[in-house]
Amino acid sequence: MKLSIIIPMYNEQESLDSLFVELSGLFGQEAETEIIFINDGSSDNTLNILESKIKNYPTWSIINLYRNYGKSVALQAGFDNSKGEIIATMDADLQDNPKEIHHLIEELEKGYDVVSGWKKNRKDPLEKKIASKIFNFFVRVFSGLKIHDSNCGIKVFKREVTEMLTLYGGRHRYIPLLAHQKKFLISEVVVDHREREFGISKYGVKRYSDGFFDFLTILFLGKYMDRPLHFFGSLGFISVLLGVGIESYVLYLKYILLDSFQQHIALIILGAILIIVGLQLFTFGLMGELIVNKKYKDRNYIKEIIE
Repeated sequence: MKLSIIIPMYNEQESLDSLFVELSGLFGQEAETEIIFINDGSSDNTLNILESKIKNYPTWSIINLYRNYGKSVALQAGFDNSKGEIIATMDADLQDNPKEIHHLIEELEKGYDVVSGWKKNRKDPLEKKIASKIFNFFVRVFSGLKIHDSNCGIKVFKREVTEMLTLYGGRHRYIPLLAHQKKFLISEVVVDHREREFGISKYGVKRYSDGFFDFLTILFLGKYMDRPLHFFGSLGFISVLLGVGIESYVLYLKYILLDSFQQHIALIILGAILIIVGLQLFTFGLMGELIVNKKYKDRNYIKEIIE
């Protein structure tokens, strides 16, 4: 299989007729292209419509999740069950034009590992445009990844990239950053973005705070995930150093200035606490080193695969 297209969806029944018209026109006759629809616990008629529509396409399938896990888990399910050498993602609301997948693949074939779409002329409400610009500004400044639209839904990847990704929570927003941290080559292409015709946006205020904390987590893990002892060990070293310094000062007071220990009992306790905490931080770092390669393996969220 050359190309896998993964389309997560949650309550997208209104867009499915138009989505299938566009997809069948572009990929319906391509035997080397599979399309995987991820039904992320839809409560409307999405699943039934999908089942009726894929019957004429032998390389198209549905992954039906037990419940609504969110976009990250839906994409991970698609990555885990795809067969293509190149993997593309897109949203089901058709704001991103499926034709752009071919343009992204052309850029990928220039030697990149990930190509992300850039909604340069974004057809969204003003508040969403402003939030996106702020979000992407912080990603560029603090990560060093120089792209304009990290969260664009339409992307293409080489297979080895998706095999290295572990998505959960809100990490789908930062796929280019996650790939960048693993030294993959990232590019972007300006894509056609269309006004919303179907359904309502699932973009809410809560996503701002969630996205911020996800970003901090990814930056932290990207720096220390493979070397937790560097983080905890550094804190532990500082703590032990302070503790030893305090205890040394107490000894100086006792044996040079001839003070009694009873006069400085608080300092003695503080120094002891800092040394103990420092040793505990070292221990945490060592434990982290032991589990550093443990992945998010518990992926028992697929109810069935329908072909």
